[in-house]
Amino acid sequence: MRFAACSPSPVLREREDPAHRAGWVRVGEGAFCLATTTRRVRNAGPMPGTSAGRNNRDSVVPGNWRTSFHTWQERIRDPSLTALLILELCVIFLAAPLAAKGMPVARAIGETLVSAVVVIVVLLSHRRGAIVAILLGLAAMSASFSLGPEWSSVAASLLRRGGNIILFSALTWVVAHAVYAPGRITARRLQGAVVLYLNLATIFDSAFSLIWELSPSAFAGLPAPTGGTGELATMMYFSLTTLTTTGYGDMVPLDPFARSLANLESVLGQFYLAITVARLVTLELEDRRRR
Repeated sequence: MRFAACSPSPVLREREDPAHRAGWVRVGEGAFCLATTTRRVRNAGPMPGTSAGRNNRDSVVPGNWRTSFHTWQERIRDPSLTALLILELCVIFLAAPLAAKGMPVARAIGETLVSAVVVIVVLLSHRRGAIVAILLGLAAMSASFSLGPEWSSVAASLLRRGGNIILFSALTWVVAHAVYAPGRITARRLQGAVVLYLNLATIFDSAFSLIWELSPSAFAGLPAPTGGTGELATMMYFSLTTLTTTGYGDMVPLDPFARSLANLESVLGQFYLAITVARLVTLELEDRRRR
């Protein structure tokens, strides 16, 4: 019987645990070696040819910073959903009627919502695509207000309504990621689900407004748009009655694109409720099993 000397592989970079176990292990035909069971320890030492200080600066510190930032994002995620819900409720059910009455405070509330959307998307988003989308939306909306008289009203409508659609689509993307992420279902997550529902109404509101501005006869029971602030409340009213499939009948889409969008919004409104309830119940059951 032959015995061979064994040494730990340098690739594993392991450090012996004090509570190790030793034994004889066969390594070949008729040869045995004394083997030690060890526990792997991360970052047991520097890589060959580098110093420990450099490794710590290059890997540990950036990793800790990213971890701390993500932890902070998770901590403010739920309060941000509550703040966003309050702002959207104020815009839809307070600022829109005030705008229809010609009150100047409606503009201030709308600008506050836009600012809050930018801050929340930047703080909550883990994806650069959402931030890029919201910046594009803001740029389009700003460009629509700065166009000179030589530009047609069609270009201004496309930029303003298109930017609004992009802006709230990016917000919906970020909020959906926060609402449907794995974990415990809290009251603030349910508030985020309401935010998503209202975002759908806002997105379709902009789409209907664009069709109305491009084709003044697209809706029965409505005069030609004049560009006033009260028109926001009119289209929001139509969008919400369509999303909830209420349909009072005082406004009827005549344009084929308006009818198609109305059908799509009514279908999404019903499917959203069913899918959201099923998803949230599943997440709650999974969280209870883990606990």
